[in-house]
Parts: sequence; structure tokens; C-alpha cells
Amino acid sequence: MRIALIADTFPPLRTSGAVQLRDLSREFVRQGHALTVLLPTAGLGIPWLLEDFDGVQVLRLRAPKTKDINYVSRTINEFLMPFAMLRNLRKSTLAKERWDGVVWYAPSIFHGPLANALKKASGCKGYLIIRDIFPEWAADMGLMGRGLPYKFFKAVANHQYSVADVIGIQTQGNQAYFVDRPNGRIEVLQNWLADAPNVGCSIDVAGGKLAGRTVFVYAGNMGVAQGMGVLLDLAERLRGRTDIGFLFVGRGSDASRLRTDADKRGLDNVAFHDEIDPTEIPGLYAQCHIGIVALDPRHKTHNIPGKFLSYMQAGLPVLASINPGNDMEGMILREAVGRVCTDQSVENLQRLALELVDEMATDSVAAGNAAVTDRCKALSAKLFSPETAVSQIVAALKK
Repeated sequence: MRIALIADTFPPLRTSGAVQLRDLSREFVRQGHALTVLLPTAGLGIPWLLEDFDGVQVLRLRAPKTKDINYVSRTINEFLMPFAMLRNLRKSTLAKERWDGVVWYAPSIFHGPLANALKKASGCKGYLIIRDIFPEWAADMGLMGRGLPYKFFKAVANHQYSVADVIGIQTQGNQAYFVDRPNGRIEVLQNWLADAPNVGCSIDVAGGKLAGRTVFVYAGNMGVAQGMGVLLDLAERLRGRTDIGFLFVGRGSDASRLRTDADKRGLDNVAFHDEIDPTEIPGLYAQCHIGIVALDPRHKTHNIPGKFLSYMQAGLPVLASINPGNDMEGMILREAVGRVCTDQSVENLQRLALELVDEMATDSVAAGNAAVTDRCKALSAKLFSPETAVSQIVAALKK
């Protein structure tokens, strides 16, 4: 099939979404499909730029800046983004291209007009991959009321939903947000992550202050949605355990505050590092023992973060501090791949962390650390492969 994939993140960006779309794109090509990725690109000196990425056509289209700017400017520019992309697409060598299917990835919620235009021009179906149910999560967390701004974003999101013939949600729990959708189909499309080799890592844990410890690692965005303050509370309560350390790697709106807070508390069992290239993640995890997942407890949507997949792939059990009722809780407990805390109680989180450390030590003595590691890798192979995701998307587009 000839497929257009619309997104607002892709390599060389290092976000989890960029990594996901990289892996998905490679798998489309591996399965014999002709894929073109359409990307908004701020600051592009020309209307469009066509590149090759591992056999994928990447068409970068000049569009307003939407990253690292204030919320008002971002909203205006995201609203304008699909129209700017469509205008510059019509100036490109792919202006008359016709597709057998259109796929788009949310976030952003603003791709609907572009997806709709491509669908109509080609007379094909569209598949929305939704990983972020906005503005619901922002309202749930108190970052936004349910007044006019919320209603505006909700209308934009609903338009996007109406354009899609099929919507792939992360977990069954998110079905509740689409019960009133008048047409189209909703299905669970699990997240995915391709196998990645260990090519080393610029972070040397053995050469730093966490050397010789059982290391809890958090790699990814450190923002409002993660609610990571409780993790520093945990580190403070465990500062007397010289065999345990905490490593935080990444960027985000809360990264600087967390570093400053750790310094003020004098936490010598905590280390921070800036974001690293995604290719270095396997090399990082090979030096660690337990992965951390953090989601603010005010979330009501269900979310299985990309970092959870990468931990499973690396064989790292997880310590999860997440919102009550999240589908991920049942998965972690059912598959015995970690511990879950849903009440933001640092006492409970400490108890669960120590249980996990003891389990790792027992496994290490009894089975060369094989038991829980094998369960994690088996879960990764069973549920989270790009091959499964691409096959499911293609099947939906052909129906």
C-alpha cells in the first residue's frame, strides 16, 4: 500500500514519540509498503524538503513554530499548522500523490484538516493513532478548566475523531472516552518498540556516585504530567541504604526544579543527566536494575508510556507510581513485572521499592537474575512489536 503518515515528531528529535514513529516507519517499509511521512518543520527556508530515511520518504513542510513557546502562541500556531502544511504540500513534487491510506499520530490534536484533505483527494480510509487524550488529561489535572479554552480544544479533538475511520487507543480503559462517537471503529492498538542493539552509552554509571548500587532509572520527559516529586521523597527516605541509587535522565519543564530540589536536600543517592540519544538507551539500561514509571495521580486517562516498553525490552522490572485505575496497573501485576503504587504514599512506594530490590536479589542468587528479567522480555515480545502494530493498521485500512 501507498501510505501517508502525518506526525509532528520524528528523528532527529529524541522524544519517545519520535522513536515510536521511527520504528513504525521502518516496519511499514520492511513489510513492503511505500510510506511517506509528512512533518511540520519550523524555520525551513523553503516551502518543502524531501528526504530519505531508511527507505521512508520524509516530506518536511514549512509550518509555524509549535515547540518551546508560550501556550497562547503554541495554540495559534498549532491551529494554523495543518493549513500551512497543506499549502506547502501543494507546492511540492508530491502535490498530486494519491494514497491507499492515511495514518496520523496524536499528539497533536490539530492534524484533522490535513488528514481529511488527503483522505478526500485519495478516496481512502484514515487511521488515527491516539496516544494522548487531550484536553481531557489537562482538565483532569487542573491545568485547564472546562470553560471556553477546554471547549475549543475539545471541538478540535472531536473533529479529528470524526475524520478517522478507525481510532487506535492505547488501552481498553480509554474506550470510555469514545462511547458517544457516532461513527467509525475504536480498537486497542498497543504501543510498540523495535529491538535495539546495545551500542554503548555516554553515561558511565560505574564511574559515578551510584557505582555498585542497585540503580532505579528514570529516562524520559520530566514534566507536569509525570508528578515526579514523590520520587525524590522516596530517594530521601532511602538515603541510608548505600546499596540503592536513583538515576534520572532526560529533559522537561520540571527537570531543573527536580535537580535543584535534590541538591537542596543533599541527596547523594541521586544523579541527574541530560537527555541522551535514543540509540544509547539500551546501553544505559544495561547498567541499571529497575525502571521507574511516574504519572501524576490526577490523570484519569489510561496511558502506557514508551519508557515502560523500553524497560520491558531491556528486562528491567518497574516501580510505577501512577494514577488509580490505570490499565497499566493490572498489566504489571498480572505479568509479575514489577510493583505499582496508586496513592502517592511515599511509605507505600518505599515498601514496594524494597520488595522489588529484594526480589531482584533473590532472583540473582537463585537464577542468575533470570526470572523477572525473562518475564519482562517475554511481555515485550508478546504485546509490543512494531510488526503487530503495522499489520493491525494495514488490516484496518483495507477493510
